[in-house]
Amino acid sequence: MRFTFHSIRNKLVSIVMLTTLVALLVSLGAIVAYDLRSYHNNLVTDMTTQAELLGHMTAPALTFDDKQLATENLNLFRIRKTVRAAAIYNARGDLFATYKASGDVMPFPDLPNVDTIRTEGSNLLIFKRIVSDGATLGTVYLCSDYDLVRRTFDYIGVAAIVTLGVLAVVFLLISNLEKFVTQPVYAISKIAHDVVEQRDYSRRAEKVSDDEVGMLVDSFNDMLAEIERRTKDLETSNQEIAREVEKRSRAQNEVMRLNTDLENRVRERTMQLEATNEELAQAKANAEKANQAKSAFLSSMSHELRTPLNAILGFGQILASETLPSTPVQKKEFIGHILKAGRHLLTLINEVLDLAKVESGAMVLSLEPVCITTILRECHTMIEPMAKQRNIRLAFPTESNLHVIADRTRLKQVLLNLLSNAIKYNREAGAVTISCDAINAEHIRISVQDTGDGLHQEQVNALFQPFNRLGQEAGTEEGTGIGLVVTKRLVELMGGTIGVNSTFGVGSMFWIDLKATVPIAAPSANNIKSLPDKAKAEASDTNHLVMLYIEDNPANLRLVEELVRFRSDLHLLAASDAHLGIELARTHLPDLILMDINLPGMSGDDARKVLQTHPKTAQIPIIAVTANAMPRDIQKGLEAGFFRYITKPINIDEFNEAIDSALGLVGARLKQIKSDH
Repeated sequence: MRFTFHSIRNKLVSIVMLTTLVALLVSLGAIVAYDLRSYHNNLVTDMTTQAELLGHMTAPALTFDDKQLATENLNLFRIRKTVRAAAIYNARGDLFATYKASGDVMPFPDLPNVDTIRTEGSNLLIFKRIVSDGATLGTVYLCSDYDLVRRTFDYIGVAAIVTLGVLAVVFLLISNLEKFVTQPVYAISKIAHDVVEQRDYSRRAEKVSDDEVGMLVDSFNDMLAEIERRTKDLETSNQEIAREVEKRSRAQNEVMRLNTDLENRVRERTMQLEATNEELAQAKANAEKANQAKSAFLSSMSHELRTPLNAILGFGQILASETLPSTPVQKKEFIGHILKAGRHLLTLINEVLDLAKVESGAMVLSLEPVCITTILRECHTMIEPMAKQRNIRLAFPTESNLHVIADRTRLKQVLLNLLSNAIKYNREAGAVTISCDAINAEHIRISVQDTGDGLHQEQVNALFQPFNRLGQEAGTEEGTGIGLVVTKRLVELMGGTIGVNSTFGVGSMFWIDLKATVPIAAPSANNIKSLPDKAKAEASDTNHLVMLYIEDNPANLRLVEELVRFRSDLHLLAASDAHLGIELARTHLPDLILMDINLPGMSGDDARKVLQTHPKTAQIPIIAVTANAMPRDIQKGLEAGFFRYITKPINIDEFNEAIDSALGLVGARLKQIKSDH
């Protein structure tokens, strides 16, 4: 009640001062509270985000127990001075990796059971679990400076100074007011009240004097004008703020998208690094394996080559020495040892060369129908002395009419290798059984079974690897240990497969499967009678025209010999390889040349090029006789310069017609030469 008796000036001063004080306290309190809350929330959000990012970055390190990678991730906090300590706990709650800022001595706390955010004094502690695919890999711990109390006192000090300053200014202003301003002020307040209610900022107070009150009126009117202007500016600003908020929202979405892309790239990079590490490990293992194979090869070849060389050089020195006389019987024995060692050395060298040819793709095969009975009969003859020497009984199958697609020479090499192994690794007075059966309409299986000690599964798995000796210790049996490797490669080049079934203590059975085929038709009198009369007439005008046949397959050579035997006008020369064929062609100048394509050493096509570029043999017709029967092969051969292209199996009528055409060409050339002379 006492306040009602105060003057209006005092009332105005008191009211204005009190109002200013309250407004300042409320405003400053709100600002301080909002700032402190924003500081707390921003700090918690920032540290939580850091903990989540650290968890994503450290998950691979926990998965692969890579403490170094986890420590490197923690050391990134060196650039954040507010982070005092950080740590990674594994799934068991043990410290996995740690980081402390310089000078920090605060110990690492015990791990709570759940994610936790708490404050301790001036520190903010955050515990965040690391979860991947539903499994908890560990926990991230972060300790950051938390200076909320200091900031509060700073704000209180600043607020007190500002409050005192503002109150002093307001008091000075109010103190200078005079009582005669009350009425004008009331008028102004009335207009202000109307303006507030109506929101009409175009209203103006009426100026009645030019004194201070008039100035107040002017100021009030200016204030209204400013408020009007600012209101319009505020509306414009609000629109700008709305647009800015929209832009920021789009920018935030873009940041989130970029973060997602970054996480995907990090994940892809991690997978690439894991794959690269696996490839490097595999490459290292392969390199070590190759190095071991190289060492095994050098050791094996050194031992196996020196053994026969020792016998050759030793007995050779005895025979060449004048101080070590020997009898004729001894010399004959020594020469026998030298020949045996030389043959063994040649076998070793051939095995290594065959393996090199197969691995480099230089091995050329002549795939043709081959009679299994004939091959087995030849193998029986060659392997029987070795079996008798070791008292091994051989059981070969009876006569059969089975034929396979193979290279005759290489098939014999494969079977001899399997038979020699079956004898070498057999037991005393054991047996070797050879069987040949059609397993279906398209394949025939040849099996070689022994009664040896058999093999363990580990030995079977390593059988077809270079330098493997069937589980035998080095030196117990002669050989390089690459025979089965060459055998496997040759069988695969002939379009077949090879395998083994072995029982330890009982024996082993090696088998090869090859494609079945029908036998080649033998020449008959009816076929021979179909020779054209024109060819016979032209042949009667010649004296045994010479035909050279270059062929490495004995069966094919024998077939052509039988066909030529029925022709009295031809004399046949034969060569088993291209080099010999070229020499015979240059020496004898045959009238016609039959050329196989798949020849050892030099192909038939290369031999044709040599013959057709030499002046002496350039005019000799060359007929290709080959098993390469694809249309593109035939077209390519004729375009290359072959007179004719005959495919195997040989059609006798087509064969004779091609020879007659070539001889007719030769006869025409001879007649032309005679007429010219």
